[in-house]
Amino acid sequence: MADESPPGAPARRSRPPHRERSARRERPTHAETLTRRERRTRREHRRRASARVRRNRFVALLVALGLLVVLVVVVPGAWFVWQLDPPGGPGDGVSVRIEDGWGVREIGDALADEGVVGSSLAFQVYAGVTRRGPFQAGEYDLRSGLGVRGAARELEAGPDVVFEELAVPPGLRLTEIADRVGELPGRSSESFLQLATSGTIRSRYQPGEVRSLEGLLYPDTYVVADHEDEADILRQMVDRFDEVADQVGLEAGAAGVGLTPYEAIVVASLIESEAGVPEDRVRISRVVFNRLADGTPLQIDATVLYAIGERRLQTTPEERAVDSPYNTYVIRGLPPTPISSVTDASLLAAIAPADGPWRYYVLIDGDGRHAFAETFAEHLANVAVAEERGLLE
Repeated sequence: MADESPPGAPARRSRPPHRERSARRERPTHAETLTRRERRTRREHRRRASARVRRNRFVALLVALGLLVVLVVVVPGAWFVWQLDPPGGPGDGVSVRIEDGWGVREIGDALADEGVVGSSLAFQVYAGVTRRGPFQAGEYDLRSGLGVRGAARELEAGPDVVFEELAVPPGLRLTEIADRVGELPGRSSESFLQLATSGTIRSRYQPGEVRSLEGLLYPDTYVVADHEDEADILRQMVDRFDEVADQVGLEAGAAGVGLTPYEAIVVASLIESEAGVPEDRVRISRVVFNRLADGTPLQIDATVLYAIGERRLQTTPEERAVDSPYNTYVIRGLPPTPISSVTDASLLAAIAPADGPWRYYVLIDGDGRHAFAETFAEHLANVAVAEERGLLE
């Protein structure tokens, strides 16, 4: 029979069967409980493992930072201390030369090259930090393995040998070079000139009958030690000239143009004294050779001025008539000796003149350039231009 409720009574909710309610309230089985514990255990293990990894990474980072500090600070510091005062004491004596104008970098390099210090950089750092220097130019008697501190101390004490610079510009005469030597402390221009004209110190390019070294001293800047006398200075200049003459091939070059090496030096001195710009050298050389070839006097004012001991651009008619073997307005051919010191450029021009028919030249502008001409009429036209420009007196 159906379970009916009286009319008007509230409806009852139906309940699920007893079996379904029991199913919801069933406890997990033993297997399910183990599975849950395993999952919790595994999560715990992973957490602990992750913590260990993070801890190990932190420790590794600390170790790496410690090693970095050692590498960046401790090792360089120990190296620098070693460079300051290396163990074992100084070794053999060495000579170190410091040039004028050198800074701590060049000085450090020179000290390291000679083994006085183990590191140029260490010397530079020490000199900068301690504000050592500037150091005086000269020659220092030091010892290998001295170390940075000891080297700086010796340099501050000053050189054992002091140097002076001797500047010899191109085109100077022997007497003018002697005057410059005489300006050095303790040197005499008279003693230098006497030696330079005595024939006791000679160039390989000096003929046997020639005693003077006019034209055989190379123009350069020389470093003269305080113990070097006039003879030492003279020997330096002669040796330098011979070196340069060998380099330009003077002997073979002179033979190629029909001159002796000494005659080529004479021609070079005429070029050196006359040329105002580099490009004129080979043209003036050609004028000299063309006039020598046809027997025409060279008529070079510089030779007359050498004969009378003057320094200017032009000569007077009276001076051009002076009786002297150097007066090329009167004599034919070359003067007996060079009239000035010469550069390698003038030596090269003397043995390799330009090709051209020129026999005349005159100063044509304020920069020292010359106008060249083949005929006398062309030369007079160039002279007129030079006079109009106020270049001739």
